Amino acid sequence: MASIAKDIDVREFYNAIVNFDESEEAQEFYYKVMDTPTGRKNKSGSDETVRDRVLKAYAMLFCEEAGLEPGEKAGVDEVADTADRLYIGGAGYDPEHWYRMKYHFPVIDDDNYDRFAALVLADMNSGPLHDAALNDGDTLVVGEADPLHMTAQQRQNQKVKSITLPTGGAQ
Repeated sequence: MASIAKDIDVREFYNAIVNFDESEEAQEFYYKVMDTPTGRKNKSGSDETVRDRVLKAYAMLFCEEAGLEPGEKAGVDEVADTADRLYIGGAGYDPEHWYRMKYHFPVIDDDNYDRFAALVLADMNSGPLHDAALNDGDTLVVGEADPLHMTAQQRQNQKVKSITLPTGGAQ
């Protein structure tokens, strides 16, 4: 089977994820893309899909503390554990800066963990987060979970790191 994954318009994919709940066309496009073969093989020997690739990339970028080996896919728990730790630019109480709140993912579960991971990666590659990084210097930052229940001391002492991807959409 020939790979068409390299021909995917990442901006169109990002828009499909953002509009997933409002449009059946967006849902169909999202599932079509996620099930597209990449032309590579998984460690198990099965054909790798975009879904597999997204979950591997998410694991590599955000789940170092989960102890996943290179090439392993992030699962529901790894995505859920990091979703509340992602914010844009500086931490604060503004829900527009907390990534999960901004994109209305009240629950991360078996039904949407791969969509959240795909949203993060598509946004970093071609969405508003990509544009903000280029134009405003805003980046996606990993901080401590649940900022609204942290004390001032905990917020001051939180450990953060910036996440960057290669430029030009390289994968």
